[in-house]
Amino acid sequence: MTTLLVTHKAFLEHDTGYGHPEQPDRMRAIADALAAPAFGALKREEAPEADLAAIERLHPKAYIEMVRAAIPSQHHQRLDPDTVVSRGSWEAALRAVGGALRAVDAVVGGEAKNAFCASRPPGHHAEPARAMGFCLFNNVAVAALHARARHGAERVAVVDFDVHHGNGTQAAFWTQKDLFYASTHQMPLFPGTGELGETGVGNIFNVPLKAGDDGDEFRDAFLSRILPGLHNFGPDLIIVSAGFDAHRMDPLAQLRLVEPDFAWVTEKLMDQAEKHCGGKLVSCLEGGYDLDALGRSVATHVGTLMGGAS
Repeated sequence: MTTLLVTHKAFLEHDTGYGHPEQPDRMRAIADALAAPAFGALKREEAPEADLAAIERLHPKAYIEMVRAAIPSQHHQRLDPDTVVSRGSWEAALRAVGGALRAVDAVVGGEAKNAFCASRPPGHHAEPARAMGFCLFNNVAVAALHARARHGAERVAVVDFDVHHGNGTQAAFWTQKDLFYASTHQMPLFPGTGELGETGVGNIFNVPLKAGDDGDEFRDAFLSRILPGLHNFGPDLIIVSAGFDAHRMDPLAQLRLVEPDFAWVTEKLMDQAEKHCGGKLVSCLEGGYDLDALGRSVATHVGTLMGGAS
């Protein structure tokens, strides 16, 4: 089985306006990186639109309708100071969720060993009834609930190495002992959540890092806390919130990771997937705002996934 890449041209139509870091060029940078001959073996599919019923497993119908009503016919509309929508944002948001659901279906159903979703808008800041931090719907949390409802996965883990804490995923999982959330992130930094003592019902594992920390501290956070917690949880499926804004070149934060760090963490998560769930792993893009670093980091991440899919 191979690695599945799920993406769609509609992600280019989510226009956030001039100068916004979460820009369509992020998709172009990833597409260019994954056009290299080394990625010829990828199985490639277009992200479908998610059914609203799937999104409603997490987000209340009234919230979904609020987002849809906010979509302008032209120009831009702000849902908060950071989160901008345009005419193409509704389709993009549905396909960002739908791509994650399709990836879960393919991996759990044995069509692919693992998967990467190159999609936007990102999702891990979206709380059940609140858009924030560039995010409209929480793609990975909806995917986790889909895995439980559609495929009977009893224990689903989300591991998040974006430089910002995934407050939305944590909020969604807070009281759910059969859902696991772990995060490394810079602190203090937006959104301000993710303290070590935020543990939910024993299913939340936060490891804040400080500005200037590099791969040594990042790897220690995984080795000392996140990987043991994930192993003890024993997931039926691992979903990754793959943000690449902890890269040393990223303009929005001050961690100092480089491409080998992303290869390392990908390998470690794949090892856990092999031990517990037959290698079943779905990765979804979150942040990453230096375009060159983003392209290189995604290429490293996907190349590592492919190495475990042969």
